[in-house]
Amino acid sequence: MDIKGIVVSSDEQLKQGLEVRMEVFVKEQQVPEELEIDEFDSSWEACRHFLLLDGSRPVAAARYRKYDESTAKLQRIAVLAEYRGLGLGKRIIEMMEDDIRSRGIASAIILDGQTQAEAFYHKLGYSTVSEEPFLDAGIWHVRMIKTLFEE
Repeated sequence: MDIKGIVVSSDEQLKQGLEVRMEVFVKEQQVPEELEIDEFDSSWEACRHFLLLDGSRPVAAARYRKYDESTAKLQRIAVLAEYRGLGLGKRIIEMMEDDIRSRGIASAIILDGQTQAEAFYHKLGYSTVSEEPFLDAGIWHVRMIKTLFEE
C-alpha cells in the first residue's frame, strides 16, 4: 500500500473526494445527499479539500474552512471502510492541521465529531466543548476544539 496525501487542486480531485464521502456518509451512514453536499463543495477552491490516494484510488477525504477570525473548522472526514484502522484518519487530520499552521490562518481548530469517534479525536488532542451531544444529519455529534497556539 502506497498512500499519498494531497491538497485538492482540480475538479477531478474534488470529484474523487466527493466519491469517498458519498460512499461513507450517504451509502454507509444514510446521510441524505442534500445534507452531505453543500456550498463548500461547489469547487475545489470553495474551501481547502484534502485527499488520500492508494496509488490512484481515493481512499480518504476531508476538508476545512475558516470558521471565524482565529478558528478553522475540520469537516467531512471520511475513510473508506476497508482502509479504517490503518491510521489514515489521523494522517488526513494531521495534514490539515499542518496546513492550517503553515498558512497561519487559525490559532484553534474546531470540529463536530460523531460521538462514536470522540475518543479518536481525544487521542489527537481535541477536547469536547459541547455540554450535550447534538444531532446532525440524524447522527449524534459533539463539538470539539484543539488550540494550536495561544494568541
